[in-house]
Amino acid sequence: MTGGDQFAFTCPVPASDADVVQLAHGGGGRAMARLIDTIIRPAFSDAELERRHDGAVLGIDGAIAFTTDSYVVRPLVFPGGDIGTLAVNGTINDLAMCGAQPLYLSVGFILEEGLAIDLLRRVVISMRTAAAVAGVRLVTGDTKVVDRGKGDGLFVNTAGIGRIVAPSPIGPANLRPGDAVILSGDLGRHGIAVMVAREGLGFETAIESDCAPLAAPVLALIEAGIPVHCLRDLTRGGLASAAVEIAEAAGCTIALEESAIPMCEEVTAACELLGLDPFHVANEGRFIAFVAAESAGRAVEILRRHPVAAAAAVIGEVSDGPAGQVSCRGPFGVARAIDMLSGEQLPRIC
Repeated sequence: MTGGDQFAFTCPVPASDADVVQLAHGGGGRAMARLIDTIIRPAFSDAELERRHDGAVLGIDGAIAFTTDSYVVRPLVFPGGDIGTLAVNGTINDLAMCGAQPLYLSVGFILEEGLAIDLLRRVVISMRTAAAVAGVRLVTGDTKVVDRGKGDGLFVNTAGIGRIVAPSPIGPANLRPGDAVILSGDLGRHGIAVMVAREGLGFETAIESDCAPLAAPVLALIEAGIPVHCLRDLTRGGLASAAVEIAEAAGCTIALEESAIPMCEEVTAACELLGLDPFHVANEGRFIAFVAAESAGRAVEILRRHPVAAAAAVIGEVSDGPAGQVSCRGPFGVARAIDMLSGEQLPRIC
C-alpha cells in the first residue's frame, strides 16, 4: 500500500469535477484526503477500509479460492458496462468457476495523468454497484498515477477470495465420458459490443455486453446437488478456446451441436459482416458446465431460473477419444473441427 493507507492515492484532486487527474510525486496531505473522501470512500465504504491499515484482516473458515486479474479494455466505457463492472464481475466469475462463494475483493488502479475525474467516479460507482449485486465486499486497494501518455487512461487490477462450497473438486480432471456440456446463454455479445464501440461501427441494432456476475446460477447448481464436474467462463477466446483447453487437460473429446447453441441474431450478423467466428468471440457473462448426463435436464431447469442464464441449453457431450479434440456438428450433419486461434482475435476486450 502507498503511504501506509489501506486505500492510498498519489494524485491531488482538481478544483472541479470536470478537471482531470494531475501527476503528483509522493501525493499525501490534503489532496490525497480529498480524493479519498470525495471519490473512493463514498463508493467503497467498508469497515475494513475505515481501519486505514496496510491490509485487510479477514476471517474465513474452510478451503478458499483465490484469483487475480488485470483489465485493460479499450474503450473504458462500452455498451452494457465499463472497466469497473468488467473488473468486479470478471473476478467474481473466476471464483465461481472454482465452486466458490465470492466474498472479498481488492482493487488496484493505475491512473494516467489527464484522466477525467468524472470518468473515475463513474468507474468506482460501477464497481460498487456490481459488488453489491454480487454480495461481495471490497476490502483493500491501492492507486498509482503514471505520466500522460503512459497508461492509456486507466488500468484496473482486482484480486478475489471466496469460500469453496462445492462438495467435490471442480475441474477438467473430473470429466467423465457421457458428461453433458451445458452453455449458460448466447455467445459473443461482449467482444462485439467492445469492438463496435472502439471502431465506431454504426450498426442499426445496439449490441450490449453480457457482462454479469455468474456466482448465483453456479451456486444454485451446487446447492441443488447437481454433480458439477467442471466449469469455465467463456472470456478471451470464447467457447472454442474454453472447450479445447478443457478437452486437452481432461484427455478427452468434446462433441458440440451447432443447432443447440443459442446465438443472438444481431451478433451473428455482426460476425458475418466482420469476418469473425462467434465461437472465438469473448463473453463476460457466459459459462459452460460439465455435469453428469442424468442431471443435465435438471441443471438446465435450475439455470434458467436466473436471468443471466435464461437461455441455458445442453450443447454437447464428452466422450473417449483423442485428447483435445473438439468438434461441432452443423445443420447438415457435417462435423467441423474447433480450434483455438493462434493469436487474439479481438485484443483489449477485457
